[in-house]
Amino acid sequence: MKKIFLLLTIALLAGTAFVPEKMPDYLPVFMSRETLEQSVRYIPGTREMLQAGKIYYRNPYIFVNERYKGVHIINNTNPASPVHEGFVLAPGCIDMAVKGNILYLDNSVDLVSFDLTEKRVTKRIQNVFPEPLPPDDQFSYYAFSRPKGYILVEWKKFNP
Repeated sequence: MKKIFLLLTIALLAGTAFVPEKMPDYLPVFMSRETLEQSVRYIPGTREMLQAGKIYYRNPYIFVNERYKGVHIINNTNPASPVHEGFVLAPGCIDMAVKGNILYLDNSVDLVSFDLTEKRVTKRIQNVFPEPLPPDDQFSYYAFSRPKGYILVEWKKFNP
């Protein structure tokens, strides 16, 4: 009887060792390399700001990162009434800088230079940055198989 109890206890403990304590808080979103390279573009007009990130100021413009989505461009010529001029869509974007008329931003793992006058990508350097980590520093994505040729561009909150 003691042997059976011991075997059942070991079996139960061994079985629960492979069950995660909880589901991940965030799930990875992937994009094909081809789609990623065609994704950066300018969208004129106002776009709702849902998850603002870093802010960059270059007179008279304010650039606000929309985490994992791109960069809002706000004309601040009249600080009493700023004008949202447009949005540079760039999946995976979490950082940016401006020099002259060039907006430098990350397009997930790639560094992209975007001409603000011509409203177009002027250069892309692949695989400069590591993939973004989950917001809570979980390494949730290791539990998921990555499709071949795909790049992680965003973390979405898991809502079961």
